[in-house]
Amino acid sequence: MIDREVVKEFLEKKASDWAIEIPNDINFDELVETFCLYTEDDYYEWLKDNAKSFFTVGQDGIDWDTVKKRIKRYLEK
Repeated sequence: MIDREVVKEFLEKKASDWAIEIPNDINFDELVETFCLYTEDDYYEWLKDNAKSFFTVGQDGIDWDTVKKRIKRYLEK
């Protein structure tokens, strides 16, 4: 779950940086919540896609040798 306070601060900063005004008929807290929900939906889809490619599935299930190689490669960086 995304930290709503962090997102609120982020959106306030971006609104200031972009010199935009949020219309009066848009509740800022509702905007923050909706943006968080939108981002979380996208984030979970992204995680699912990455999990599918990370845990390469072969004929015998997950290819653990490939996973071990990835672990080694990424931890050596």
